[in-house]
Amino acid sequence: MPAPPVGEAKAKDAFAALVAKPVSLPDMVLGSAKAPVTITEYSSMSCPHCAAFGQNVFPMLRSKYIDTGKVRFVFREFPLDIKAAAASMLARCIADGDAEKYFGTVQLLFQQQEQLMAQTRNTLILIGKQAGMSEQAVETCEKDQTLLDKLAADQRFALDVVKVDSTPTFFVNGERLKGAMSFEELEAKVKSLLKR
Repeated sequence: MPAPPVGEAKAKDAFAALVAKPVSLPDMVLGSAKAPVTITEYSSMSCPHCAAFGQNVFPMLRSKYIDTGKVRFVFREFPLDIKAAAASMLARCIADGDAEKYFGTVQLLFQQQEQLMAQTRNTLILIGKQAGMSEQAVETCEKDQTLLDKLAADQRFALDVVKVDSTPTFFVNGERLKGAMSFEELEAKVKSLLKR
């Protein structure tokens, strides 16, 4: 296959750099900073396909590629509704910058997705309590306008600049892949990049 024209390659690199840069909120990342492949997922806590990926595909991806240093995984919030935004805010408050805590909370939120949609406040309080937060601390987190503004700014950037318009959307080394991905599809993409 011939190499893409220089202009096209430069544009692709510039786009990959845009995707790679956190906007308002610090990125939640697992894996080595030196990993040859970076997967960035835009996800909503209210999206069933995102929950399915989080519960079925992500654990395999993590054990085979993230924990072995081959893939760096970046999780970005793209809340499709106010319930998803509230869940994202809680995950951020619980984690307090700790990626492991953050990913653990996201997994819990995905497992409780039906309850989260049906009884949002009670589910958030329950998950907060499991993480050692008081009901008051959960309420305070949910009223944090600065956090909500940053979440909204990041979402606007994703929508306007990197053209995310649905969840899940993945970027694998800057290449956009929309929709639900099976482990096999994602692995094929990762393997092709690891061969380069």
